[in-house]
Amino acid sequence: MAHVDVAVGCLSELDRNRRRGGAAAGPGAGAGSVVEAGAVVAGGPVVQAGPVAPAGSVVGEGAGSADAGTPVVASDGVGPATDGEAVAAVDGESAAAAAEELPLDVDERLATLVRRLAGVLPPDVRVHRVSVASEGFDARFSALSRRYAYRVSDAPGGGDPLRRREVVWHNRPLDLDAMNAAAERLLGEHDFAAFCKKREGATTIRELQRLRWVRQDDGLLVATVVADAFCHSMVRALVGALLAVGDGRRPVAWPGQVLAGAVRDSGVHVAPAHGLCLEEVRYPPVEELAVRAAATRRVRTL
Repeated sequence: MAHVDVAVGCLSELDRNRRRGGAAAGPGAGAGSVVEAGAVVAGGPVVQAGPVAPAGSVVGEGAGSADAGTPVVASDGVGPATDGEAVAAVDGESAAAAAEELPLDVDERLATLVRRLAGVLPPDVRVHRVSVASEGFDARFSALSRRYAYRVSDAPGGGDPLRRREVVWHNRPLDLDAMNAAAERLLGEHDFAAFCKKREGATTIRELQRLRWVRQDDGLLVATVVADAFCHSMVRALVGALLAVGDGRRPVAWPGQVLAGAVRDSGVHVAPAHGLCLEEVRYPPVEELAVRAAATRRVRTL
């Protein structure tokens, strides 16, 4: 059996085991129980930092034997193990040391969670900080605004291949001033049904607070889009409409006319997803979280 230092579970159970002097976990020990050094798991699953030992096994290393000084029990927790039942020896010293290292303070637990998330999340998802949510917090409805960025390259020879997963290449030159002039006509609170994928029972009224393009020193065009909320495909539809203005296929007034029509226009092509990046979500002060969530849940009308 591969070496396992310690089973990982709830810290309150660890405290109780310590007060009992490291008593063995009996048949009532379930998921989340902490296995102390030398403890025998007689029943129930145990969450642990490593391979899962069979029921009745002792968490430890090596093949194990009675000569190692480790208790060996049957899978039902009663009497000696019979031939063929999986057993393992406890590496008592290392398990005890690992148990002592489990954090008891809330801040330490949160810091430990950040490290563990880094070990299990895919490489394109990173968590830098974890905190306890305040009363009334709702990740979706408590938000004041969201900020997206959309990146486009109009370089004649194509975009940078090293940034192909985050930058969309547009095969025609883009007029920055024309796109910004068209974007200004879309700002404010409107029914953005013309730029949204309709969902049953959901409103498409949104307040578009910022929509501005800049050309960076490396030639990339970046749109910053901020609103109190967005409906499905809204940002990419807005970008698609503005790209049509930027390359001269549509006049500056066209996106505003589409908005006023309040119905999906076949001329609006939704821009590719990989150019879009959510960069910020803003929330009100703690004491206003619940009020903000209640206000956001109300269906808006113009």
